[in-house]
Amino acid sequence: MMTNTLRTSAVLGLFALSACNTSSTLTPAAPVILPSPLGPVLRQPTTGTVASLSIASATFANGAAQPTSAAFSGCGGQNVSPQLTWSAGPATTKSYVVTEFDPDAPTGVGFWHWIVFNIPANVTSLAAGFGTSTPADGTTFGLTDFGTTGYGGPCPPVGDGPHRYTFTVSATDLTTPIAGLTGSSTTGAYLTFNLNGHVLAQGTYVGTYSR
Repeated sequence: MMTNTLRTSAVLGLFALSACNTSSTLTPAAPVILPSPLGPVLRQPTTGTVASLSIASATFANGAAQPTSAAFSGCGGQNVSPQLTWSAGPATTKSYVVTEFDPDAPTGVGFWHWIVFNIPANVTSLAAGFGTSTPADGTTFGLTDFGTTGYGGPCPPVGDGPHRYTFTVSATDLTTPIAGLTGSSTTGAYLTFNLNGHVLAQGTYVGTYSR
C-alpha cells in the first residue's frame, strides 16, 4: 500500500513539474529571416581560385531599375534584352555563359529568364536585343522558365514590389559546343549542374523591376 502511494505521488510530481515548464518549452523561438540570395552561383574548379569578371551595361546601372523596354512583352514591355559587356576571362577560357535569374519570383525556386551558352571566348559583349536574335557564331539559347528559348524579360506580379534580376557571366574551360547541352532542353538548373567545376571566372550584375 505504501508503495502504491509513493508511486502515485511521484507520478503527480512529474505532471506538476511538466506543467510548470510548459510555457518555456512550447514557446517558439523567434524566426530567423535570412536575406534571399541573388541567384545560383556556379561552382569553380576543384583546384585554383576563381577570378572576378567586371560587368557593365549601357541599358541600366548595376543595382538600378531596368527600363520598361526590357520587360516581357506580355507585361507591358518590348522584351528587349539589355546590353552587357564584361572583362575578358583567364587565358584558358574556352567559352562564356550568361544567365538571368529572378530569386524573388513567387515560385519557391526562383525563375530563369535567360540562358545563354557556347559564347565564343573572343566575345565579351552582347548587344541590346541580342536575346531575341538568331546567333550566327554558335551561341546557344537554353530553355527559360517561360518554356521558350531566348530572352524572357521581367514580369513580376503587380504590386509584388521590386524583383532583383541577376545577370551572371561565367568564363568556362569548356570548348564549344558544350557536349550534352542542347538549346531546346537545357534549363538553368541543368546548365548550372553541368558547369560544376568548369568555371574559371565569374561576375554578377543586378537590375530591378516592379509593376
